[in-house]
Amino acid sequence: MIATIKYNARNYAIDLSKPIDISIPLRDGKDNVSAWYINPPKIFPVRADNWIGSVQEGGDVNFNMIEFNPHSHCTHTETVGHISKEVYSIQQHLNQFFFLAEVVTIPPEGKNGDFVITKRQLQYALGNKKRDAIVIRTLPNVKEKKTMNYEHTNPPYLEEDAAVFLRAKEIKHLLIDLPSVDKEKDDGLLLAHHAFWNTLGELRLDATITEFIYVPNSVEDGTYFLNLMVAPFENDASPSRPVLFTIKEPI
Repeated sequence: MIATIKYNARNYAIDLSKPIDISIPLRDGKDNVSAWYINPPKIFPVRADNWIGSVQEGGDVNFNMIEFNPHSHCTHTETVGHISKEVYSIQQHLNQFFFLAEVVTIPPEGKNGDFVITKRQLQYALGNKKRDAIVIRTLPNVKEKKTMNYEHTNPPYLEEDAAVFLRAKEIKHLLIDLPSVDKEKDDGLLLAHHAFWNTLGELRLDATITEFIYVPNSVEDGTYFLNLMVAPFENDASPSRPVLFTIKEPI
């Protein structure tokens, strides 16, 4: 199904019949993506008196409780409320859900014992393109990313000036296949978070960071429409389901 979307005063034809889901689902137990030193997520039936919320165990309906942390256990989208004293809810500050996005593949560079995404790499990947969102796929891009426990592994991260560059490029929505845009253990500095949201200047309340995505290797670098869907939580972050759509007409 081909649909026409008018975006920034221009018409685009996109193929709605072939969505590309780049989210990681939440699963019960250890077979789940994980970070930040807390227990795995739990999905379990409610038990009350002689009743159980499991048809398999004799109940009349499936009625599960779910215990998880969006930052730790699934694809999630966050606002500046993640790092601010003030409460900024994703539900209140993400009010648009379709964006022109650029998918880029970056091999993080070794630096001082870490692997980092640099300003230079992003400059090369984006060039003169003006986009609302960037989707960063890091290399190596293995399927194990969907179930990996990142605790104490020092994953790659964005250098501060790389985040400043994205802000200067007016990228509103940053999506990445890592547990954080910042270093795992950085004494709470969170330099890339602060730089992207401009916490020393005018806060970018409508800008978001989405972490723990997974972009299949079959998806080519290039321009797509992004549908960034979030669960309606009044919280700094929410589980999300970013979906890419191929553009059928040249830009």
